[in-house]
Amino acid sequence: MKAIPAVLKTCPLFAGIAEDNLSALLTCLGAASRGFEKGEYILSAEDEATRVGVVTSGGVLVVQDDYWGNRTILSHIEPGDLFGESFACAEAERQLVSVVAAEKTEVLLIDLTRIVTTCSSACAFHTALIQNILKILARNNLSLVQKMEHITRRTTREKLLSFLSAQASAAGNPSFDLPFSRQEMADYLAVDRSAMSAELSRLRDDGLLRYNRNHFELL
Repeated sequence: MKAIPAVLKTCPLFAGIAEDNLSALLTCLGAASRGFEKGEYILSAEDEATRVGVVTSGGVLVVQDDYWGNRTILSHIEPGDLFGESFACAEAERQLVSVVAAEKTEVLLIDLTRIVTTCSSACAFHTALIQNILKILARNNLSLVQKMEHITRRTTREKLLSFLSAQASAAGNPSFDLPFSRQEMADYLAVDRSAMSAELSRLRDDGLLRYNRNHFELL
């Protein structure tokens, strides 16, 4: 690679690897940088599950579309984070979910076998990468458990309060920005958009929160 994106220096996949070694490591991995426009598919559910990606700018959505075109958003991936690692590590035949650019986005695509297979020129790097992948998979499981806490609530109001409370906790501040549009938030929480918007209005009128577009403040 000609230039190392700054976000890779803090990427969990490359934790414990000296900045001076990143260029050699990415060359060893055969990492390829690609750009995508908003709404463009980066990985399709029908693709072979062999690649992992690192978002270097922009953001991506991990989604599941059913036969009739209904979409469920599983997660939002921000710069420095990975996608595709769970299915690739499980050696699944297909991705089963799709990865879509949420905005104009740059990603680094890497063949998983290049990560987990040691080589004579960079075996120390690969040992660190394997350890990092295990930590990332564990964190993903925790994130999935947290999402289940939101979507298993009985009402749209309870789902919203659970989700927004978790976002405030993650931000360490009752005032925070969400990475989702209204439709994307509804898809993430598995609720009807109109019903969700109406409930947000009621929560505001009840004095529980304030919001403007994607900026929220819990009261």
